[in-house]
Amino acid sequence: MKLLRTIRFDQSDDHVFEKAAGPDEWAVSGGFAFAAMAREAMTGKTKQAFANGFLSVETFGRSTFATVAEISEDAQRGVTRALAAHFRDAYGAPDIEAALPAAREEVAFIADLVAGAPINTVFTLRRFHDENGEIREEFRTVTPPREPLHSRIWDVADE
Repeated sequence: MKLLRTIRFDQSDDHVFEKAAGPDEWAVSGGFAFAAMAREAMTGKTKQAFANGFLSVETFGRSTFATVAEISEDAQRGVTRALAAHFRDAYGAPDIEAALPAAREEVAFIADLVAGAPINTVFTLRRFHDENGEIREEFRTVTPPREPLHSRIWDVADE
């Protein structure tokens, strides 16, 4: 089984998101967080989170990049339960059991998205409102260059 984990190439997420995810946290798209939010309310860091932030299921921070990783069935169940608890705590679900179907759907969506991708494939997300005002998401993979972009200019040697 595969799922996404957050990845940080630098500290930029700390500056662009209200709350940045840490590295190596399980992640889902997290678009549900914006479903009831008016477009006009999406400014600054909230707008950035809407536009391209994956949601960590550990700290509930945002990440610009996520990478495909293997996950055990037990860990996936834990991610689903943590997301269901978040739906209860942050969005008013009556209890975890009532929130589990929605949490399972979110996790299954990402698992399906990455099922055919090799481990360590990096994903980005573009989220936007379409012409009807509906939220849409586009996922892209980042392909590393096949050839080095530069050559090695020094080496470290023991003396």
